[in-house]
Amino acid sequence: MGLKKRGQGLRSWIRVDSSGNSQIIEVDKFTMMRRCDLPARDLRLLDPLFVYPSTILGREKAIVVNLEQIRCIITADEVLLLNSLDNYVLQYVVELQRRLTTAAVGEVWQSEGPELNRRRNYLPFEFRALEVALEAACTFLDSQAAELEIEAYPLLDELTSKISTLNLERVRRLKSRLVALTRRVQKVRDEIEQLMDDDGDMAEMYLTEKKSRMESPFHEQGSMGFRSNDGGVSASAPVSPVSSPPDSRRLDKCLSIARSRHESMRSSESGTESIEELEMLLEAYFVVIDSTLNKLTSLKEYIDDTEDFINIQLDNVRNQLIQFELILTTATFVVAIFGVVAGIFGMNFAIPLFDNPGAFKWVLMITAVCGITIFCAFVWFFKYRRLMPL
Repeated sequence: MGLKKRGQGLRSWIRVDSSGNSQIIEVDKFTMMRRCDLPARDLRLLDPLFVYPSTILGREKAIVVNLEQIRCIITADEVLLLNSLDNYVLQYVVELQRRLTTAAVGEVWQSEGPELNRRRNYLPFEFRALEVALEAACTFLDSQAAELEIEAYPLLDELTSKISTLNLERVRRLKSRLVALTRRVQKVRDEIEQLMDDDGDMAEMYLTEKKSRMESPFHEQGSMGFRSNDGGVSASAPVSPVSSPPDSRRLDKCLSIARSRHESMRSSESGTESIEELEMLLEAYFVVIDSTLNKLTSLKEYIDDTEDFINIQLDNVRNQLIQFELILTTATFVVAIFGVVAGIFGMNFAIPLFDNPGAFKWVLMITAVCGITIFCAFVWFFKYRRLMPL
Protein backbone atom coordinates (compact mmCIF):
# COMPACT_ATOMS: atom_id res chain seq x y z
CA MET A 1 0.00 0.00 0.00
CA GLY A 2 2.92 2.28 0.79
CA LEU A 3 4.45 1.64 -2.65
CA LYS A 4 1.17 2.47 -4.33
CA LYS A 5 0.88 5.77 -2.50
CA ARG A 6 4.47 6.61 -3.29
CA GLY A 7 4.02 5.83 -6.99
CA GLN A 8 0.77 7.80 -7.21
CA GLY A 9 1.88 10.73 -5.02
CA LEU A 10 0.90 14.27 -5.85
CA ARG A 11 3.47 16.44 -7.57
CA SER A 12 3.60 20.20 -7.72
CA TRP A 13 3.14 21.70 -11.18
CA ILE A 14 3.32 25.27 -12.45
CA ARG A 15 0.37 26.01 -14.74
CA VAL A 16 0.45 29.00 -17.11
CA ASP A 17 -2.73 29.68 -19.07
CA SER A 18 -3.14 31.50 -22.38
CA SER A 19 -3.66 34.84 -20.60
CA GLY A 20 -0.32 34.62 -18.80
CA ASN A 21 -1.76 33.77 -15.38
CA SER A 22 0.21 31.20 -13.39
CA GLN A 23 -0.72 29.02 -10.46
CA ILE A 24 0.66 26.06 -8.54
CA ILE A 25 -1.43 22.89 -8.78
CA GLU A 26 -1.04 19.51 -7.09
CA VAL A 27 -1.71 16.69 -9.56
CA ASP A 28 -0.73 13.02 -9.54
CA LYS A 29 0.76 11.27 -12.54
CA PHE A 30 -2.36 9.43 -13.70
CA THR A 31 -4.52 12.54 -13.53
CA MET A 32 -1.95 14.37 -15.64
CA MET A 33 -1.94 11.49 -18.14
CA ARG A 34 -5.72 11.69 -18.50
CA ARG A 35 -5.70 15.48 -18.58
CA CYS A 36 -3.20 15.73 -21.44
CA ASP A 37 -3.88 12.33 -23.05
CA LEU A 38 -0.23 11.28 -22.71
CA PRO A 39 1.36 7.87 -22.10
CA ALA A 40 3.49 7.29 -19.02
CA ARG A 41 6.74 7.19 -21.02
CA ASP A 42 6.18 10.80 -22.14
CA LEU A 43 5.76 11.98 -18.55
CA ARG A 44 9.02 10.24 -17.69
CA LEU A 45 10.80 12.68 -20.01
CA LEU A 46 9.78 15.50 -17.65
CA ASP A 47 11.18 13.89 -14.51
CA PRO A 48 14.25 15.88 -13.38
CA LEU A 49 15.67 12.78 -11.69
CA PHE A 50 16.30 11.15 -15.07
CA VAL A 51 18.60 12.36 -17.82
CA TYR A 52 17.06 12.15 -21.29
CA PRO A 53 18.28 13.67 -24.57
CA SER A 54 16.49 16.73 -25.89
CA THR A 55 13.12 15.79 -27.39
CA ILE A 56 10.08 17.55 -28.86
CA LEU A 57 7.08 15.24 -29.24
CA GLY A 58 3.78 16.17 -30.88
CA ARG A 59 0.83 14.24 -29.45
CA GLU A 60 -2.91 14.37 -30.02
CA LYS A 61 -3.65 16.99 -27.37
CA ALA A 62 -0.24 18.18 -26.21
CA ILE A 63 3.37 18.89 -27.12
CA VAL A 64 5.97 17.33 -24.82
CA VAL A 65 9.10 19.49 -24.65
CA ASN A 66 12.37 18.35 -23.10
CA LEU A 67 15.03 20.93 -23.95
CA GLU A 68 17.86 21.12 -21.43
CA GLN A 69 16.35 22.49 -18.18
CA ILE A 70 13.03 23.32 -19.86
CA ARG A 71 10.72 20.32 -19.46
CA CYS A 72 7.07 21.08 -19.97
CA ILE A 73 3.75 20.00 -21.46
CA ILE A 74 2.16 22.46 -23.88
CA THR A 75 -1.54 22.12 -24.68
CA ALA A 76 -3.84 24.34 -26.71
CA ASP A 77 -4.57 26.62 -23.74
CA GLU A 78 -2.00 25.98 -20.98
CA VAL A 79 1.62 25.12 -20.20
CA LEU A 80 2.45 22.71 -17.39
CA LEU A 81 5.90 22.49 -15.79
CA LEU A 82 7.10 20.56 -12.78
CA ASN A 83 7.56 23.05 -9.97
CA SER A 84 11.28 23.71 -9.70
CA LEU A 85 13.60 26.28 -8.14
CA ASP A 86 15.93 26.13 -11.12
CA ASN A 87 16.77 29.62 -12.31
CA TYR A 88 16.27 28.80 -15.99
CA VAL A 89 12.82 27.29 -15.35
CA LEU A 90 11.75 30.40 -13.43
CA GLN A 91 13.11 32.63 -16.20
CA TYR A 92 11.12 30.61 -18.74
CA VAL A 93 7.90 31.08 -16.75
CA VAL A 94 8.50 34.82 -16.33
CA GLU A 95 9.32 35.31 -20.03
CA LEU A 96 6.30 33.25 -21.10
CA GLN A 97 4.01 35.30 -18.86
CA ARG A 98 5.46 38.53 -20.21
CA ARG A 99 4.86 37.55 -23.82
CA LEU A 100 1.38 36.21 -23.18
CA THR A 101 0.26 39.31 -21.31
CA THR A 102 1.61 41.69 -23.97
CA ALA A 103 0.10 39.70 -26.83
CA ALA A 104 -3.49 40.19 -27.92
CA VAL A 105 -6.02 38.09 -26.04
CA GLY A 106 -7.28 35.17 -28.14
CA GLU A 107 -6.89 34.59 -31.86
CA VAL A 108 -8.48 36.41 -34.80
CA TRP A 109 -10.41 34.12 -37.12
CA GLN A 110 -12.08 35.26 -40.32
CA SER A 111 -14.83 33.27 -41.99
CA GLU A 112 -15.42 33.70 -45.69
CA GLY A 113 -18.38 31.80 -47.15
CA PRO A 114 -19.59 28.49 -45.79
CA GLU A 115 -16.04 27.16 -45.34
CA LEU A 116 -13.88 28.31 -42.48
CA ASN A 117 -10.95 30.09 -44.10
CA ARG A 118 -8.82 30.96 -41.12
CA ARG A 119 -6.08 33.52 -40.91
CA ARG A 120 -3.86 34.13 -37.90
CA ASN A 121 -2.66 37.57 -36.96
CA TYR A 122 -0.09 35.95 -34.65
CA LEU A 123 1.17 32.54 -33.62
CA PRO A 124 -1.23 30.28 -31.70
CA PHE A 125 -0.65 29.75 -28.01
CA GLU A 126 1.22 26.45 -28.31
CA PHE A 127 3.74 27.91 -30.76
CA ARG A 128 4.36 30.96 -28.59
CA ALA A 129 5.08 28.67 -25.64
CA LEU A 130 7.27 26.46 -27.84
CA GLU A 131 9.11 29.53 -29.13
CA VAL A 132 9.96 30.66 -25.60
CA ALA A 133 11.19 27.14 -24.75
CA LEU A 134 13.37 27.01 -27.88
CA GLU A 135 14.72 30.49 -27.18
CA ALA A 136 15.54 29.58 -23.57
CA ALA A 137 17.32 26.37 -24.58
CA CYS A 138 19.26 27.98 -27.43
CA THR A 139 20.25 30.95 -25.25
CA PHE A 140 21.40 28.64 -22.46
CA LEU A 141 23.51 26.52 -24.79
CA ASP A 142 24.94 29.56 -26.56
CA SER A 143 25.93 31.16 -23.24
CA GLN A 144 27.68 27.95 -22.20
CA ALA A 145 29.50 27.86 -25.54
CA ALA A 146 30.57 31.51 -25.09
CA GLU A 147 31.88 30.80 -21.58
CA LEU A 148 33.81 27.82 -22.91
CA GLU A 149 35.33 29.97 -25.67
CA ILE A 150 36.42 32.67 -23.20
CA GLU A 151 38.13 30.04 -21.07
CA ALA A 152 39.56 27.92 -23.86
CA TYR A 153 41.44 30.26 -26.20
CA PRO A 154 43.77 31.85 -23.59
CA LEU A 155 44.45 28.43 -22.09
CA LEU A 156 45.35 26.95 -25.48
CA ASP A 157 47.62 29.88 -26.27
CA GLU A 158 49.34 29.41 -22.92
CA LEU A 159 49.79 25.72 -23.63
CA THR A 160 51.51 26.39 -26.96
CA SER A 161 54.03 28.67 -25.25
CA LYS A 162 54.54 26.52 -22.16
CA ILE A 163 53.88 22.79 -22.21
CA SER A 164 53.38 21.58 -18.66
CA THR A 165 51.48 18.84 -16.88
CA LEU A 166 49.13 21.37 -15.28
CA ASN A 167 48.23 23.00 -18.59
CA LEU A 168 47.74 19.62 -20.26
CA GLU A 169 45.37 18.53 -17.48
CA ARG A 170 43.36 21.77 -17.78
CA VAL A 171 43.05 21.30 -21.55
CA ARG A 172 41.97 17.69 -21.04
CA ARG A 173 39.13 18.77 -18.73
CA LEU A 174 38.23 21.54 -21.16
CA LYS A 175 38.01 19.10 -24.04
CA SER A 176 35.76 16.78 -22.02
CA ARG A 177 33.36 19.67 -21.36
CA LEU A 178 33.49 20.63 -25.03
CA VAL A 179 32.59 17.11 -26.17
CA ALA A 180 29.65 16.92 -23.73
CA LEU A 181 28.33 20.35 -24.73
CA THR A 182 28.72 19.58 -28.43
CA ARG A 183 26.72 16.39 -27.98
CA ARG A 184 23.87 18.31 -26.31
CA VAL A 185 23.85 21.05 -28.94
CA GLN A 186 23.94 18.45 -31.72
CA LYS A 187 20.95 16.64 -30.20
CA VAL A 188 18.87 19.84 -30.07
CA ARG A 189 19.86 20.66 -33.65
CA ASP A 190 18.98 17.15 -34.86
CA GLU A 191 15.62 17.28 -33.07
CA ILE A 192 14.69 20.58 -34.74
CA GLU A 193 15.91 19.33 -38.12
CA GLN A 194 13.93 16.11 -37.75
CA LEU A 195 10.77 18.10 -37.04
CA MET A 196 11.38 20.34 -40.06
CA ASP A 197 11.85 17.31 -42.32
CA ASP A 198 8.54 15.70 -41.27
CA ASP A 199 5.47 17.68 -42.34
CA GLY A 200 3.19 15.21 -40.56
CA ASP A 201 4.85 15.82 -37.19
CA MET A 202 4.61 19.58 -37.69
CA ALA A 203 0.93 19.32 -38.64
CA GLU A 204 0.33 17.22 -35.52
CA MET A 205 1.55 20.12 -33.36
CA TYR A 206 -1.26 22.50 -34.41
CA LEU A 207 -3.18 21.91 -31.19
CA THR A 208 -5.41 25.00 -31.35
CA GLU A 209 -6.52 24.12 -34.86
CA LYS A 210 -7.24 20.52 -33.89
CA LYS A 211 -9.17 21.65 -30.83
CA SER A 212 -11.28 24.05 -32.90
CA ARG A 213 -11.94 21.32 -35.44
CA MET A 214 -13.03 18.91 -32.70
CA GLU A 215 -15.44 21.53 -31.31
CA SER A 216 -16.87 22.52 -34.70
CA PRO A 217 -20.43 21.47 -35.72
CA PHE A 218 -19.03 19.64 -38.74
CA HIS A 219 -17.13 17.31 -36.44
CA GLU A 220 -20.28 16.60 -34.41
CA GLN A 221 -22.24 15.82 -37.57
CA GLY A 222 -19.49 13.45 -38.69
CA SER A 223 -19.53 11.67 -35.34
CA MET A 224 -23.32 11.30 -35.48
CA GLY A 225 -22.98 9.96 -39.01
CA PHE A 226 -20.65 7.27 -37.75
CA ARG A 227 -23.09 6.44 -34.96
CA SER A 228 -26.01 6.17 -37.38
CA ASN A 229 -23.97 3.86 -39.58
CA ASP A 230 -23.10 1.86 -36.50
CA GLY A 231 -26.78 1.57 -35.57
CA GLY A 232 -27.81 0.61 -39.10
CA VAL A 233 -25.35 -2.20 -39.30
CA SER A 234 -26.33 -3.48 -35.90
CA ALA A 235 -30.03 -3.42 -36.81
CA SER A 236 -29.53 -5.33 -40.01
CA ALA A 237 -27.27 -7.92 -38.47
CA PRO A 238 -28.75 -11.35 -37.71
CA VAL A 239 -29.89 -11.81 -34.15
CA SER A 240 -28.04 -14.51 -32.28
CA PRO A 241 -28.02 -14.70 -28.49
CA VAL A 242 -24.56 -16.29 -28.51
CA SER A 243 -22.64 -14.47 -31.22
CA SER A 244 -24.19 -10.98 -31.16
CA PRO A 245 -22.42 -9.47 -28.10
CA PRO A 246 -18.87 -10.34 -29.27
CA ASP A 247 -19.68 -9.26 -32.84
CA SER A 248 -21.17 -6.02 -31.56
CA ARG A 249 -18.11 -5.24 -29.45
CA ARG A 250 -15.81 -6.07 -32.36
CA LEU A 251 -17.86 -3.84 -34.66
CA ASP A 252 -17.78 -0.97 -32.14
CA LYS A 253 -14.02 -1.31 -31.90
CA CYS A 254 -13.60 -1.29 -35.69
CA LEU A 255 -15.82 1.77 -36.04
CA SER A 256 -13.90 3.56 -33.29
CA ILE A 257 -10.60 2.86 -35.06
CA ALA A 258 -12.09 4.03 -38.35
CA ARG A 259 -13.30 7.28 -36.77
CA SER A 260 -9.91 7.99 -35.23
CA ARG A 261 -8.13 7.29 -38.52
CA HIS A 262 -10.57 9.52 -40.35
CA GLU A 263 -10.00 12.41 -37.94
CA SER A 264 -6.23 11.89 -38.07
CA MET A 265 -6.24 11.97 -41.88
CA ARG A 266 -8.33 15.14 -41.93
CA SER A 267 -6.07 16.78 -39.38
CA SER A 268 -2.92 15.84 -41.31
CA GLU A 269 -4.33 16.99 -44.65
CA SER A 270 -5.45 20.40 -43.39
CA GLY A 271 -2.40 20.87 -41.18
CA THR A 272 0.08 20.11 -43.94
CA GLU A 273 -1.31 23.00 -45.95
CA SER A 274 -0.54 25.53 -43.21
CA ILE A 275 2.71 24.46 -41.56
CA GLU A 276 4.67 27.44 -42.86
CA GLU A 277 4.34 29.28 -39.53
CA LEU A 278 5.83 26.44 -37.51
CA GLU A 279 8.44 25.77 -40.18
CA MET A 280 9.59 29.40 -40.11
CA LEU A 281 9.71 29.30 -36.31
CA LEU A 282 11.83 26.14 -36.31
CA GLU A 283 14.09 27.48 -39.07
CA ALA A 284 14.88 30.60 -37.02
CA TYR A 285 16.05 28.60 -34.02
CA PHE A 286 17.72 26.01 -36.24
CA VAL A 287 19.95 28.83 -37.51
CA VAL A 288 20.68 29.90 -33.92
CA ILE A 289 21.57 26.41 -32.68
CA ASP A 290 23.55 25.72 -35.85
CA SER A 291 25.58 28.88 -35.19
CA THR A 292 26.31 27.62 -31.66
CA LEU A 293 27.36 24.27 -33.08
CA ASN A 294 29.69 26.02 -35.53
CA LYS A 295 31.32 27.87 -32.62
CA LEU A 296 31.94 24.61 -30.82
CA THR A 297 33.21 22.98 -34.01
CA SER A 298 35.66 25.85 -34.55
CA LEU A 299 36.83 25.53 -30.96
CA LYS A 300 37.34 21.79 -31.39
CA GLU A 301 39.34 22.41 -34.57
CA TYR A 302 41.47 24.95 -32.68
CA ILE A 303 42.11 22.36 -29.97
CA ASP A 304 43.04 19.79 -32.61
CA ASP A 305 45.41 22.29 -34.24
CA THR A 306 46.98 23.00 -30.85
CA GLU A 307 47.42 19.27 -30.25
CA ASP A 308 49.07 18.90 -33.66
CA PHE A 309 51.38 21.83 -32.89
CA ILE A 310 52.33 20.30 -29.53
CA ASN A 311 52.95 16.93 -31.16
CA ILE A 312 55.23 18.61 -33.71
CA GLN A 313 57.10 20.33 -30.89
CA LEU A 314 57.46 17.05 -29.02
CA ASP A 315 58.68 15.31 -32.17
CA ASN A 316 61.25 18.07 -32.65
CA VAL A 317 62.49 17.71 -29.07
CA ARG A 318 62.63 13.94 -29.45
CA ASN A 319 64.66 14.29 -32.65
CA GLN A 320 67.07 16.64 -30.88
CA LEU A 321 67.49 14.12 -28.07
CA ILE A 322 68.17 11.35 -30.58
CA GLN A 323 70.80 13.51 -32.32
CA PHE A 324 72.42 14.33 -29.00
CA GLU A 325 72.44 10.64 -28.10
CA LEU A 326 74.07 9.88 -31.46
CA ILE A 327 76.84 12.46 -30.86
CA LEU A 328 77.31 11.19 -27.32
CA THR A 329 77.60 7.59 -28.53
CA THR A 330 80.19 8.61 -31.14
CA ALA A 331 82.22 10.51 -28.53
CA THR A 332 82.02 7.50 -26.23
CA PHE A 333 83.39 5.34 -29.04
CA VAL A 334 86.36 7.73 -29.51
CA VAL A 335 87.05 7.76 -25.77
CA ALA A 336 86.92 3.97 -25.83
CA ILE A 337 89.77 4.04 -28.38
CA PHE A 338 91.85 5.98 -25.84
CA GLY A 339 90.98 3.32 -23.30
CA VAL A 340 92.15 0.55 -25.60
CA VAL A 341 95.49 2.29 -26.19
CA ALA A 342 95.92 2.89 -22.45
CA GLY A 343 95.11 -0.75 -21.77
CA ILE A 344 97.69 -1.95 -24.26
CA PHE A 345 100.44 0.22 -22.80
CA GLY A 346 99.42 -0.68 -19.28
CA MET A 347 100.28 -4.36 -19.73
CA ASN A 348 103.26 -5.68 -17.79
CA PHE A 349 105.48 -6.33 -20.82
CA ALA A 350 108.95 -5.07 -21.49
CA ILE A 351 108.63 -2.67 -24.41
CA PRO A 352 111.60 -0.66 -25.76
CA LEU A 353 109.28 2.31 -26.26
CA PHE A 354 109.09 2.75 -22.50
CA ASP A 355 112.79 3.68 -22.46
CA ASN A 356 112.23 6.70 -24.77
CA PRO A 357 111.27 9.82 -22.70
CA GLY A 358 109.31 11.44 -25.57
CA ALA A 359 107.40 8.32 -26.55
CA PHE A 360 104.44 9.06 -24.25
CA LYS A 361 103.88 12.47 -25.85
CA TRP A 362 103.90 11.02 -29.36
CA VAL A 363 101.54 8.20 -28.45
CA LEU A 364 99.15 10.68 -26.86
CA MET A 365 99.21 13.03 -29.86
CA ILE A 366 98.77 10.27 -32.45
CA THR A 367 95.88 8.74 -30.47
CA ALA A 368 94.16 12.13 -30.13
CA VAL A 369 94.52 12.88 -33.85
CA CYS A 370 93.13 9.46 -34.75
CA GLY A 371 90.22 9.90 -32.33
CA ILE A 372 89.36 13.37 -33.67
CA THR A 373 89.61 12.07 -37.24
CA ILE A 374 87.28 9.18 -36.46
CA PHE A 375 84.82 11.51 -34.70
CA CYS A 376 84.79 13.97 -37.63
CA ALA A 377 84.32 11.09 -40.06
CA PHE A 378 81.29 9.89 -38.14
CA VAL A 379 79.81 13.39 -38.00
CA TRP A 380 80.32 13.83 -41.74
CA PHE A 381 78.66 10.46 -42.36
CA PHE A 382 75.68 11.42 -40.21
CA LYS A 383 75.22 14.67 -42.09
CA TYR A 384 75.69 12.93 -45.41
CA ARG A 385 72.90 10.49 -44.53
CA ARG A 386 70.80 13.40 -43.21
CA LEU A 387 70.73 11.95 -39.73
CA MET A 388 71.74 15.39 -38.42
CA PRO A 389 70.90 18.92 -39.58
CA LEU A 390 73.42 20.44 -41.92
